Amino acid sequence: MPTERHALAADALGSDQIQARFHLDYAEFSLDVDLQLPGRGVTALFGHSGSGKTTLLRLIAGLIQVRDGHLKVNGDVWQDGRTFRPTHQRPLGYVFQEASLFPHLSARGNLAYGMRRVGNAMDRQALTQAVELLGIAHLLERRPHQLSGGERQRVAIARALAVQPRLLLMDEPLAALDLKRKLEILPYLERLHDQLEIPVLYVSHAPDEVARLADTVVLMEEGRVRALGPVADVFSRLDLALAQDQEASAIIEGVILGHDVDYALTHLGIPGGRLTVARVDREIHDSVRVRIHARDVSLALDEPGTSSILNILPARILEMREIEQAQVLVKLCTGASKATPLLARITRHSRDRLRLREGQEVFAQVKAVALMD
Repeated sequence: MPTERHALAADALGSDQIQARFHLDYAEFSLDVDLQLPGRGVTALFGHSGSGKTTLLRLIAGLIQVRDGHLKVNGDVWQDGRTFRPTHQRPLGYVFQEASLFPHLSARGNLAYGMRRVGNAMDRQALTQAVELLGIAHLLERRPHQLSGGERQRVAIARALAVQPRLLLMDEPLAALDLKRKLEILPYLERLHDQLEIPVLYVSHAPDEVARLADTVVLMEEGRVRALGPVADVFSRLDLALAQDQEASAIIEGVILGHDVDYALTHLGIPGGRLTVARVDREIHDSVRVRIHARDVSLALDEPGTSSILNILPARILEMREIEQAQVLVKLCTGASKATPLLARITRHSRDRLRLREGQEVFAQVKAVALMD
């Protein structure tokens, strides 16, 4: 199968970007990718087990060496036809599924061990920043057996950051944690997203993690790139399995407009409209990300009058696709110049009864909005 080139628009990438091209053949698996990725923000390598996500990450880390490979990170060549930097010479941090801390060392000792390859002049500053970012100052004298799974992983991430990497690689860092520990560590991962100046490549097979953390998604299937783009665009593509799943949803960026104290509600501004959600403890003008499941959106031809549903948005049908014998998935956009993608899962009967068609103006009734924080 020939390699396809997947690239974001030049204005989205800017001058900073990661260029990765690899071809790898095993007896029962092959990987063939040619990517241009943003040089900042969080890019998720997403897909089912066996799709090639971790293999690609290991190639980028230099843990697997292939002749047919090229890697350039924000202008710095790490591998091409003449050059191959071994892993220890690549300015990267790597976080595995398991924290892999040395059991005989304290958290502080584990951090110090990980920093041996950077110069002493920057050690204290790098350590302080990593400790503050991950909120582990009170854990530094504890040994790994005295830490929860989430705390151990936070120490492992801080260790990866303390070496002052130019690229952070994270291989399913939440996969070994239960739900409680995942919820414990997610706010710290969001802090990485908001504050890190370096690019992060984040491997995951969990749509909720990707929807919450990623700016860009690389969807992989059988060692190939199936789709690449902003998270909202990839999640709303009807030709991908993501949109056809029972958990199919639209990802929307918004901003806090205000709070209704009497009714414990918060109003969000989104491109093309506004949403009302249960009161959230965030400041006015704060940016937020929300997730709206397709199953929580119904359609009407006329604007409803009296209704218990708070969120009713004027929208236009962009595309429709039958996904089951009785089900239709509808992709809509709200707003004009800044269209916000939205998905609705309705019955074929409803589609035919309302005589819905592409390009038609409708009203989307949003029954539930999940704030992703």
